[in-house]
Amino acid sequence: MERVDLDSGWQPLEGIPGLEVKYLANDLDEASRTGARTRFVRFAPGARTPCAFVHTYWEEFYLLSGDLTSPLDTPESRTMQAPRYSLRPPGTPHGPMSSTGGAIALELQYYVK
Repeated sequence: MERVDLDSGWQPLEGIPGLEVKYLANDLDEASRTGARTRFVRFAPGARTPCAFVHTYWEEFYLLSGDLTSPLDTPESRTMQAPRYSLRPPGTPHGPMSSTGGAIALELQYYVK
């Protein structure tokens, strides 16, 4: 078991200012619908994703710290405070997400055979 360094190793998430990712494992292949990805996603304060997302893979989402708001969630869960867990089967719309104070989430994304 390795200690996870949340201070370094972050990369900008292409096309979404204010979001960074840190991959722990990644062999997800959306074209062949195989593999899995485990990553941290970090939202800077005020960051926002541009649109809702729908994936062809399963996604488990765990909000480790901070806050996230999404208009597609139910009224009682539009603004999430850590800790928070969500399971999104393939085809589940979610987002756009925004964070007032910043956030770190763990995402597990995978295909099931």
